[in-house]
Amino acid sequence: MRNPFRSEEEAFRFVWLTILYSALIVAGSFINVWVGLAVFLVETAFIVWWIFRRGRREQPIPQVPPPHPEGERRILVVANETVGGEPLLQEIRRRSEGVDEHVFVVVPALNSPIRHWTSDEDGAREAAQKRLEDSLASLRASGVDARGEIGDSDPLQAIEDGIRTYAPDELIISTHPPERSHWLERGVVAGARERFALPVTHVVVDLGMPSVGSEPPGLQK
Repeated sequence: MRNPFRSEEEAFRFVWLTILYSALIVAGSFINVWVGLAVFLVETAFIVWWIFRRGRREQPIPQVPPPHPEGERRILVVANETVGGEPLLQEIRRRSEGVDEHVFVVVPALNSPIRHWTSDEDGAREAAQKRLEDSLASLRASGVDARGEIGDSDPLQAIEDGIRTYAPDELIISTHPPERSHWLERGVVAGARERFALPVTHVVVDLGMPSVGSEPPGLQK
């Protein structure tokens, strides 16, 4: 079953809002049963409206690449802990063969919900920056023109920001294997294919194994 939440922060927020929802109803009921009923109706109406609006399918964000010189190709890569994995680096090198490639790597600064709510993101950004620098160094050592940045903690938002900034021709998303991947559990790859109108390649990186494969564009898991 697909996770209904787009991020851990959203799930964490939902828990607290549920507690607040119940607390307001109880508090209103202590004042008067009719007050409690009124609070329940108002809150429920708001929740139904919010779910209705949120449930509307988002239209794919159109991606019209700017005119590139002949043979030039822009690749957007989004990965976190697997960004330095050899299978991902091999896939980038493979897709860069025979073209004037330009690779833009985005590493979301993932953080725990509590640290996110307390705005304590320095540690997450520092760790993401270190992984990004190591990955860029490996790509450049292979002759790949690569640059990158730290992205939003929400992977889909990080992808959207990267698309608007870099206007890529294709997208590569790297994750852990399904049994250990929070991104796959949250439907990041499937969500990207639904939301963004450009080819998406999913690369699985098992950091405990010497090599793994990649999933070609358009193949649903």
